[in-house]
Amino acid sequence: MKASKKLKLQLLMQNSFFVIIFIALIILLGFLSKQYTHTTDITQANRSVLTKGSIEILKNMQGPVNLTVFATNDNVSQNDTFRQSMINFVQKYQREKPDITIKFINPTEEPKLAQDLGIRTDGEVIVEYNKRTEHIVPPFAEQELTNLLVRLSRTNEKPIMYLDGHGEKNLLGLKNNDLGEFGKQLEKRGFKFSNPDLTVLTDIPKEGSMFVVASPQVPVTEVEAQKIVNYLDNGGNLLWLLDDSNLQGLEDVAKYIGLEVSQTKVVDPGSLQFGGNEDMTFALAYGNHPITQNFMLRTQYMNAHEVNAVGTYENGWEVSSLIEVGATGWLPSNTKPLRDKLIFDGSIDKAGPINIAVALNRKYGEKGQRVVVVGNASFLSNYYITSGGNLDLGINMVNWLVGDDSLITIQPSPLKDVNVTIPSDAKSVFVAWTVFHMFQYFIPIGLFILGFLFWFRRRKA
Repeated sequence: MKASKKLKLQLLMQNSFFVIIFIALIILLGFLSKQYTHTTDITQANRSVLTKGSIEILKNMQGPVNLTVFATNDNVSQNDTFRQSMINFVQKYQREKPDITIKFINPTEEPKLAQDLGIRTDGEVIVEYNKRTEHIVPPFAEQELTNLLVRLSRTNEKPIMYLDGHGEKNLLGLKNNDLGEFGKQLEKRGFKFSNPDLTVLTDIPKEGSMFVVASPQVPVTEVEAQKIVNYLDNGGNLLWLLDDSNLQGLEDVAKYIGLEVSQTKVVDPGSLQFGGNEDMTFALAYGNHPITQNFMLRTQYMNAHEVNAVGTYENGWEVSSLIEVGATGWLPSNTKPLRDKLIFDGSIDKAGPINIAVALNRKYGEKGQRVVVVGNASFLSNYYITSGGNLDLGINMVNWLVGDDSLITIQPSPLKDVNVTIPSDAKSVFVAWTVFHMFQYFIPIGLFILGFLFWFRRRKA
């Protein structure tokens, strides 16, 4: 059937209208893509998007962040694309905080400027925020850059003080039961340490941001204990980690904050399904408090004790429960023989969950005063610090105690993706080349040819 001129005109108008609509749709989509950004990452460790911890840190940063990268120009022919990779890396941060800027300077073209700013490595980056700067050198990933931003954001530069000389778990120690790895993580986040000698000093220095007592193994002298009480009476912040009910001479400190510690430790048969024993317990429920707000990570404890504190009109403390463990366990009665501790007796034992940490705060000066007591010190030890969310919870406690509430968040996790190593033999190289170029060239070109053939056949029909 031969098409009339009228029919040809109608077809031309329909096709022209379709082309106009199609072009308008493409322009509209391009405009929307400029205005709105949505990124979905399906890699194992979310390489292309930021973790929740980094996003929360960026939300709390007020003001621009400037990155100055001292790097030579890219040389694509020699596979040198450092500048482009930095742009791609920083774009993840810019999507969450648009006022992050990145500027490149070639140190070979500006040698005096690089020397004046202390640049020593090609690719070194100067990060500036809130009139404070810090350097970072490649290679680095999200965790390193976010930790740097945390340090620049930290408003409290006073050191963390800790009690020493009584067999405590040391914040710089390397033994399994020490807290050295936790100390390293605190240093990466901008904290510094000080261990005042209470046998010499008149009082605990007021210049510190908080004081840590990490499970002393021998009694603290009465003079030292009184200085800790005076420190609390003068508005000092305290983190007290207890491994047992033996207060080692700090009974007056416990009395001052209304603290009670169980003589027995939590028994949790439910930990057997996780490869532990009855002395190990896990926490999945947390109190309503800034330290644990939206905290949903599992944390692990060994030989945990119940702790409670009583807030009264006299001491002025407001008390919050923090950590509940042993939902399937119990707290044995202290009158129970040791051999029967693994048998639950509802008439004398306390059924789980058991609270093993409290946070206390009261009005004192402008910032107020804060105390955290945990009936377990080993959860922050070198041996257990990597278990679940132990590190995150410890960092949150310290941030709250020093008054940096805005930095309380889940910490960014290191990348877990692994690199693919291709064997050097000819067959493996050929297979890898084929797979890579199949998605890069062969499949797109094949789809284009197939589409053209379908279009051509329909046109001929």
